[in-house]
Amino acid sequence: MLTNVRKCPLRRRGVEVSNNLKFKQPIFYKISEVDLREYAPTGIEGVDLMLEGYGIPRGYVVLVLGSPGCGKTTLGVQFLYNGVVKFNENGILVLLEEDPEMLKSNMLRFGWDLYRLEKENRIAIIDASPIRFITKGIKLGETTIGSREFQLLSLIEKIKKESERLNAKRLVIDSLSTFTLQYPKEVERRGAVLNLIQGIASTGCTTLLISELVGSSTERKYQIEEYLAHGVILLQRLLRAGGVVHAFMIEKMRKVNHDVQPRPFKITQNGIVVFPSEVIF
Repeated sequence: MLTNVRKCPLRRRGVEVSNNLKFKQPIFYKISEVDLREYAPTGIEGVDLMLEGYGIPRGYVVLVLGSPGCGKTTLGVQFLYNGVVKFNENGILVLLEEDPEMLKSNMLRFGWDLYRLEKENRIAIIDASPIRFITKGIKLGETTIGSREFQLLSLIEKIKKESERLNAKRLVIDSLSTFTLQYPKEVERRGAVLNLIQGIASTGCTTLLISELVGSSTERKYQIEEYLAHGVILLQRLLRAGGVVHAFMIEKMRKVNHDVQPRPFKITQNGIVVFPSEVIF
C-alpha cells in the first residue's frame, strides 16, 4: 500500500518516478504463461479439469492404480482413442495379459473401433504376452542375459520400434502387475520398474502404466511404483450408505496444481465420465 504518492512527470525519455516512494510491503507481479503444447489432454470428461484444465505434461509416465472392475483398461484405451480422434495423436497399446482380439471386441461397446484405427496405422496393439514365457537366459556373444532382463529389453525394443513407425505420442501398458510379479524382491522390482520407465521415456510418449491396487483403505501401504512415476491416478470402489461409489483421485502429478480430492465417476456407454465438482465424503 502506498503511503506517499507523488506525481510522475512524463519526460522525453519516458515516465520518471521519484525514489521517495515508501511501501509497507514489497509488491511482486508474476506473469504466468502456459504453453498448451507441453500438455497432453486426456479428452476424458472431467479429468482435464482436475489437471488445471491442461492435461498431463507431455512425456510423463503416469501410474493408474485400481481394484478389479474399476475401469483401468477402459481409462487407458479412452486416453489412446481420444488421442487419435480428438487430438490427431497416434498411440500404442501394450497388452501383457489380455487377449488383443477380446479387448478390441469389448471396446466396441463404447463405440471405439480399434480394428479400424489399427488398420489405418493410428494405433498399434502389441501382444507382449509371449515375452512373459521366456524362461531361459539368452546368450549374446560372451554375455548371458537372464530371462527377466531379456524380457524387459525385448519389451522396450518393441515399444521403441512401434513408436518410431507410427510417430506415436501416447502409450498405455496393461498391466504392469503382470510384469512386476517376476520380481518378488522389492529391490529388484524397484530396479526393473525404474528401467522400464527410463526405457519408455526415451520415446517421448505420454504414458499410462496400468496396475492393480494393493489395498484400498486410506491406511494402505504405498507401492514402489508410486514413488517412481511422474504421476499417480487412483480408481477405487467405495461403499457408502447409498451403495457403491466409484472414486477417481489424482494422488500425484508433478508440476501440476491438480485437484487432490476423490471425485465420483461413472462408466457410461461413452466411456468414463468424472464429476469434478461433486464430493464423495
